[in-house]
Amino acid sequence: MTRLGSLGRRLLLAFVMVSISSVLVLSGAALVGVDRGVQADRAHIAATAASAGADAYVQAGGWQTADLSRVFAIGAAASARVAVADASGVTLQARTGGPGQGRGENTVILPIVADDVEVGTVRLSFGGNAGNGVRNVAWTWIGVAAVVALAVALAASWLVTRRLVRPIRAMTDAAHSFTAGNRQSRAPSGAPGELGELAVAFNGMADSVMGSERDRRTLTADVAHELRTPLAALQAGLEELRDGLVAPTPAGLAGLHDQSLRLGRVVADLAELSAVETAGLSLQLASVDLAQVAREEVAQHEARLRVAAVRVSVEALDPVFVRADADRLHQAIANLLANAARYCRPGDSVRLTVWEADGVAALEVADSGPGIPADELPHIFDRLWRGRAARQVAGSGIGLALVREIVTRHGGTIAAASAGGEGTTITIRLPARP
Repeated sequence: MTRLGSLGRRLLLAFVMVSISSVLVLSGAALVGVDRGVQADRAHIAATAASAGADAYVQAGGWQTADLSRVFAIGAAASARVAVADASGVTLQARTGGPGQGRGENTVILPIVADDVEVGTVRLSFGGNAGNGVRNVAWTWIGVAAVVALAVALAASWLVTRRLVRPIRAMTDAAHSFTAGNRQSRAPSGAPGELGELAVAFNGMADSVMGSERDRRTLTADVAHELRTPLAALQAGLEELRDGLVAPTPAGLAGLHDQSLRLGRVVADLAELSAVETAGLSLQLASVDLAQVAREEVAQHEARLRVAAVRVSVEALDPVFVRADADRLHQAIANLLANAARYCRPGDSVRLTVWEADGVAALEVADSGPGIPADELPHIFDRLWRGRAARQVAGSGIGLALVREIVTRHGGTIAAASAGGEGTTITIRLPARP
């Protein structure tokens, strides 16, 4: 019992109480049924005796010479005392059917009817011991059945309780171990029904927590790496100026200024990502034309794209309305265009296409740039992740993570498709406003 724990003991006690209650109810019902069966049998015997008396009356033409032996034989077979009376109530004959008469008798009186005329009555008095044999047999079988049923119920209750409590205890131990720092602790699978689903959900939660911790450590390392380079360059340059090892020149100061800008850009991107991740409750939602937002952002970035020798175009024939924060949509599209300007080669093109279908508004940004290798494509929306080709390009690796956060906060999805050397296509889908 101690191994079952508090919950197991309560479950077992509940099962036992239900089992005992069921046995008591069934025993009572069986006894009531037996008693009613005895009463019905006695009523049938009395009806048979009355019918025999009526036959004797008809055959003799009256009570004077009527042969009532059959009536008394029926009573004797049932161990009952029989008395036959005429229509006036005078007892004609009476006979004791067996031992035990007079103690707890049960009397049944029925009329004797011959040719639709009541010619007398038959009285059968069943002694207290007349039905005891049936009751004793019933009690014996009810007792045996009750003991067997109770034993089976207790065994089944024990097995079911152990079957239910064991996975719960295992999950509790796994949770305590996980909380104590053992991140490899998992709940055992194979539990029945909803308990198995709970174990799967617990293990999934544990995997998610481990993934979050891994991402946090990776983010910390990546941020430190991104900040270390400009900080080291600034520190070295400023120390040279302080120690008089080099003379301050416009070119040297410009280099230090560029490093400070890079440092500021990384910090600003991190702050912006944090703001977007917590902007779920502060989005200023309104009806926004996604096509118009795309055209406005292209106009804003056209000069930068032109300097990079990248052609840009917008294909949006009709307005496509969504319920969104216009500023956040501008920010998402701006990051996509900035990425295109940063990674596309001179002479490449960028095309923005906006359409609506089946209640979904879509924005597709497709370029003819160098594309993204297949092994890097699943990671492009991760924070601070930069591919091999991006190591020679200035950037923090946060832009696409920002875009994904903005789209997700609006209840949409974002996907990327690319083949090395054949361009990249990023598709944003948002719920269209009806």
